[in-house]
Amino acid sequence: MVSRTDNQRQDQRDAAPGQEGRSDSETLLAVLIERYSDLKQRLARRLGSADWAEDALQDTYLRINGMEVVGRIRNPTAYVIRAAFNIALNQRRTENRRLGAPEIEALLHIADDAPDALRIIEGRADIVRLKEVMAELPPRAREILLAARLDVLSRQQIAQRFGISVSMVEKELKWAQEYCADRFRSGRGKS
Repeated sequence: MVSRTDNQRQDQRDAAPGQEGRSDSETLLAVLIERYSDLKQRLARRLGSADWAEDALQDTYLRINGMEVVGRIRNPTAYVIRAAFNIALNQRRTENRRLGAPEIEALLHIADDAPDALRIIEGRADIVRLKEVMAELPPRAREILLAARLDVLSRQQIAQRFGISVSMVEKELKWAQEYCADRFRSGRGKS
């Protein structure tokens, strides 16, 4: 088993001379290729999976190959390990956010509460029928009904608006509601 200090000594040797003439990204790629087995073992221990370590190192290679390094990297091995570890963590987070097959299957079987075309047509027909029934009401009864249901005015406010008593508002409102309900039900049965 390789100890932590042995890994640190190897990392320091990797950071030592011998990389002259290479760009930092070339140095990182060389470290990744030359020490692939060691890097994979170290990552597998930290991640708990050799497959995840391998995937992370492959993604790290692709990212390093296409990047421009800004600044000097003192320890290329540590840099590659940290980059691969971060990539593996990001992959895990992404996988955890994705739904699995059972969750997707459950979502596919959720009932749709949106009205279908028939309900929409029936609803529109009901609105037309209600307008027709309300047109049959005497003007004041219709206005009191609209003020109470559409404008959501209190009985007192309606009484003030029409200059009548609150009890008269209640009587006319009750009569208008019962009339509309009866006519609406009777008209619905005909169609």
